[in-house]
Amino acid sequence: MRGLGFKTFVGAVGLVALAGCEGTFSTDAVVTPRPRPDRPVTPTPTPPSAESVAMRGHFARVERDLLAQGLLRADGGGPDTPFTARDLAENFTKVALFDEYIAEGGQLVARTSASKLRRWDGPIRMRVTFGESIPEARRESDRQDVADYTRRLSGLTGVPIRLTAASPNFDLLFLNEDERRASGPLIRQIIPGISETAVTTITAMPRSTFCLVFAFSDGQSATYNRAIAVVRAEHPDALRLSCIHEELAQAMGLANDSPTARPSIFNDDEEFGLLTTHDELLLRMLYDPRLKPGMTSAEARPIIDQIAGELVGGES
Repeated sequence: MRGLGFKTFVGAVGLVALAGCEGTFSTDAVVTPRPRPDRPVTPTPTPPSAESVAMRGHFARVERDLLAQGLLRADGGGPDTPFTARDLAENFTKVALFDEYIAEGGQLVARTSASKLRRWDGPIRMRVTFGESIPEARRESDRQDVADYTRRLSGLTGVPIRLTAASPNFDLLFLNEDERRASGPLIRQIIPGISETAVTTITAMPRSTFCLVFAFSDGQSATYNRAIAVVRAEHPDALRLSCIHEELAQAMGLANDSPTARPSIFNDDEEFGLLTTHDELLLRMLYDPRLKPGMTSAEARPIIDQIAGELVGGES
């Protein structure tokens, strides 16, 4: 079965001051499970097109089929998914030190290529933006899921992550088919200087792509300072949460997928839908101070082996 279509891209772009969002989108970084009396009145949701309605039905069927096969596991792995220190080191090398896509002929092409270690070195200020088609109850649920997960990511990496609309450097967009196709001006406003290839990758996202994230650095720097992720608003609960888990984790610097990574969400076999115990170790390794942004696989591998041995023990 083909992979779920979680996509992670990395790029470089000169960043300048950002303007506020506008148009048929609603930005709200407030995190609370209940509506607040001081929150502005939410506009009436925009009715989706027939294509968006059809897309919702399609992804509902996809989720049912995957769950019926025992996929999209949320248990984090167990006795049936053992891994050694050597496995962890190999998986980290493939996931953190290779890229899944390359730019070629004005398009992003799926082709694995050697890269360098990349990660954030400062706080992440994450802004959550919803298309007007998304009702308030769904927004509340999404905000809470994002808040819970970013706390977990912050604890694993040591990177402060705060949900805020003030000077964001990470934008997370929940958009339906109609909104995403019309989001070009919004994306250019969020990431000044973003390439048209990247904009088109978002606005023309095929049905086979469930969600995606772009992470950016300045020039040849190996340190991220900007990211934008897009999640389809048509997704039902399990696919929606799996998109949040994978795209936000990959934007931390785990940009590639590997068919040998198990138990892991960084694998297109759909077995796991949520971050696993194995993946938590990958994130801890990525932000271990002994590893430095810009390291190649050859430079990093002795340190990777040492850290994996400390985390797992046994065979290294």
